[in-house]
Amino acid sequence: MYDLIIIGAGPAGITASVYAVRKKINFLVITRDIGGQAAWSGDIENYTGYQFITGPELAAKFEEHMHKFEIKLNENEEVQDITKKNNVFTIKTDKDSYVTKTIIIASGKRSRELGVPGEKEYKNKGLTYCATCDGPLFSGKDVAIIGGGNSALDATMQLVNIANKVYLINNTAVLGGDEIIREKVIKNNKVIVFNNSQVLEVKGSKLVNAIRFKINNDEKTLAVEGIFVEIGLIPNSGFAKEIVARNELKEIKINLHNETSTEGIFAAGDVTDVPEKQIIIAAGEGSKAALSVFKYLIHQK
Repeated sequence: MYDLIIIGAGPAGITASVYAVRKKINFLVITRDIGGQAAWSGDIENYTGYQFITGPELAAKFEEHMHKFEIKLNENEEVQDITKKNNVFTIKTDKDSYVTKTIIIASGKRSRELGVPGEKEYKNKGLTYCATCDGPLFSGKDVAIIGGGNSALDATMQLVNIANKVYLINNTAVLGGDEIIREKVIKNNKVIVFNNSQVLEVKGSKLVNAIRFKINNDEKTLAVEGIFVEIGLIPNSGFAKEIVARNELKEIKINLHNETSTEGIFAAGDVTDVPEKQIIIAAGEGSKAALSVFKYLIHQK
């Protein structure tokens, strides 16, 4: 029987684990990977204490901090279901089952898919969801980035230093995201922006070789060797849908103390309905959740 199980090891989950170990809570961390979305980010200039650091570097710092305390970690394990009986939670994963008094859900988000023909066939064969991870593989090649928000702009700024030409395919009338980055993207002569565009098909022969899309009711096909899908994220909350309340975006609803609708279950980070999805906010929410768990445990009979 654990006092606490933390689901996820991104900025929220790792920070929660550091606070939990300092409070001498008997706990376990279950996660598919370490670092979460932070590990996929490009250049980070707004995390306090670091004027500049890359996403993978910051994720490595998080992991180093966690390992310093020899935290019990089950990696490459995915939670499938949570049930509650007599104030005890049972967590079922793809490998085992665990019982605990409390839970912190910090499972983050995953990339949203296009849902068009060819996407699944060419996934990891020229089509990817992570410019930071796979960008260097497309050196000197023509690539397409799908999206118009901050993640798409960030991917574009990474790829202009790697690729030959970058096509930015955006389904709205104008690009979104931060104004500073947006201006840099628009002014870069290696970038061609297609607004009001909808992707219809990913094409290829063994590997991606083209993308077909509609722009202002006209169809267009571009020869590309790489496609980066950057159209937003979906909360990893499906395993908890029967036990905690979620909003219309499938984010877990929490209060100021990171409490969910079910007593004993707390949540933190991008999987929740906290308004802004930022690394530093997720880390702060992780610390709050762990402190709330500690207070909950000491007040229990």
